[in-house]
Amino acid sequence: MRKQLPDFSKLSKPYFIAEIGVNHDGSMQEAKKLIDAAKRSGADAVKFQTYKAEKIAIKNSPYYWDIKKEKTKTQFALFSKYDKFDSKHYKILASYCKKKNIEFLSTPFDLDAVNFLNPLVRMFKISSSDITNLPLLEAVADKKKIVLLSTGASSITEIRQAVKILSKKVKKIVLMHCILNYPTIDQNANLNMIKSLKNEFPQCISGYSDHTLPKKNMQNLITAFLFGAKVIEKHFTINKKKKGNDHYHSLDEKDLKSYTEKINSISITLGLSKKQFLNSEIKSRKYARRSLVTNKAMQKGHKLKKSDLTCKRPATGISPMQIKKVLGKKIKKNLKEDVTINWIDIK
Repeated sequence: MRKQLPDFSKLSKPYFIAEIGVNHDGSMQEAKKLIDAAKRSGADAVKFQTYKAEKIAIKNSPYYWDIKKEKTKTQFALFSKYDKFDSKHYKILASYCKKKNIEFLSTPFDLDAVNFLNPLVRMFKISSSDITNLPLLEAVADKKKIVLLSTGASSITEIRQAVKILSKKVKKIVLMHCILNYPTIDQNANLNMIKSLKNEFPQCISGYSDHTLPKKNMQNLITAFLFGAKVIEKHFTINKKKKGNDHYHSLDEKDLKSYTEKINSISITLGLSKKQFLNSEIKSRKYARRSLVTNKAMQKGHKLKKSDLTCKRPATGISPMQIKKVLGKKIKKNLKEDVTINWIDIK
């Protein structure tokens, strides 16, 4: 039985999506290996990309990626390399993910993909490239499922329009900050935009889809988490040295394990989101705080003045916060110097 989807807004650490995309290179065996590796590494979900070249781009569509890393010069030619899976393959992959207890996701790039993926997914991811694709937005909205919306290369106006369309039927939208460069250089990561989107769209959950090159310290992913990203998506591969569209800017199993360990450690130290004292501090509250203490010996009936009192540890007597209520009161008995005053000592 599959686990219930979490309430992203209340997570203490990010929901991590290992974006397999087309890093399976058209091999079902490779796709299953990637799912296994993602599960071992601590990912919550794996995500594929569902498209057919003839439905996504015209024949001479220009490239927009690093041509040194991926030498294919038209989108149609590139997508044609990787659109080998059809509905039966995605059914197999969804079933395999269920067996491995990891969430199955796939980004639909056309209306047919929306429809045949619908029974297989519990959330829909919309690519940055389709944020202005009204028919696709409406088709996804009709399914009334959680939507993860990437915002790469988008203006606030375009994001607002897409959110408005989706919100008519979708209750939960995760806005994924994203820069639509492959790869994204660090100077362009603009992680502050996570906070900007959170301010502009408080009704949405914050997320981050990362295209920067992986770092040993996982700096960008961890910063995104600390800035409020509740869902993080990053390309994932078994071998970063493989030729292909996304392998070179992906995390591998070692990277993802490192990220998971770091996030687990940080989430522990972040702790509660609302300030309160802990049970472990009760002893400290009592012994590290102060009480009103006599500054000199005094006789019964003496009226207390400010000069009669000082503040010392422990906090087993009257709190210094109550000093104004004590001044002018008479003491009921003789008090020595350096004695903690309690309410039973005054009248």
